[in-house]
Amino acid sequence: MSLSDPASSWGDRAQRRLSTLTPKRESWIDVNPFTVRLDLHGDLDFFLRTEARGQRIERSLSEKTSVKDVIESCGVPHPEVDLILVNGQPVDFDYAIKSDADIELYPVGTGTPQFKEQRLQATTASRFVADGHLGSLARNLRLLGFDVAYDSQAEDRQLLTVMEGENRALLTRDRRLLMHTVVRTGYNPRSQNADEQTVEVIRRFDLLRSLAPFTRCLRCNAPLQKVSKAEVIERLEPLTKIYYEQFRRCTGCGQIYWAGSHFSKLQKRLEKIRADCA
Repeated sequence: MSLSDPASSWGDRAQRRLSTLTPKRESWIDVNPFTVRLDLHGDLDFFLRTEARGQRIERSLSEKTSVKDVIESCGVPHPEVDLILVNGQPVDFDYAIKSDADIELYPVGTGTPQFKEQRLQATTASRFVADGHLGSLARNLRLLGFDVAYDSQAEDRQLLTVMEGENRALLTRDRRLLMHTVVRTGYNPRSQNADEQTVEVIRRFDLLRSLAPFTRCLRCNAPLQKVSKAEVIERLEPLTKIYYEQFRRCTGCGQIYWAGSHFSKLQKRLEKIRADCA
């Protein structure tokens, strides 16, 4: 599958298009210069410079421009925006701005209730792909039973191919990658702490009721299957043979799991994550 370079993202194209000195594209109708004003709700101002947060954004345009390009020129990836109101009316990302406009942007979980049918993002996801900088988050999610593709060496092109081919939501803190045109569902964790990131993802995709701890392999992501002690006894250490009776085996790589000395510590971590999500 051929994918365009992430460096040629919506953000780059939008920034160039928004410059009043940019030559007009023949496919867009020339219009008189105009101004758009953007208000970001919820936590969308996370993507703005610190000094710009909490303030209205103004952009001067000299040609007809998609609202998606306008949004991403401000640094906000389109998968983070669930509702767009232009002059009070809901629109999609392809909507063309060609005159003065007031634009309101809402993330998932916020906004006015009367526009439920005009929401742009999936409210939940069951499969994910995480970029190479989110290894601890990927491990946490697997520990909770979620299907997370992860390769610490994967390049952007590979991540996008897996995302598209396996219908996964993209988890990344690289906003330029999240702005890629092929990304339909994704999330940029705000925190740099893995446990806090885990809480964010569970909340964003409404996963609290889907937790299934200790059912997926932390190494390869395949499901675990209960096995008898007799089936794996030849692979166990002497003390493990004596003190443990219940085992699970990965259906993919064959890794064996049991409730060892670290189990209670993992349980406490997961209980805290669950409590923080409530």
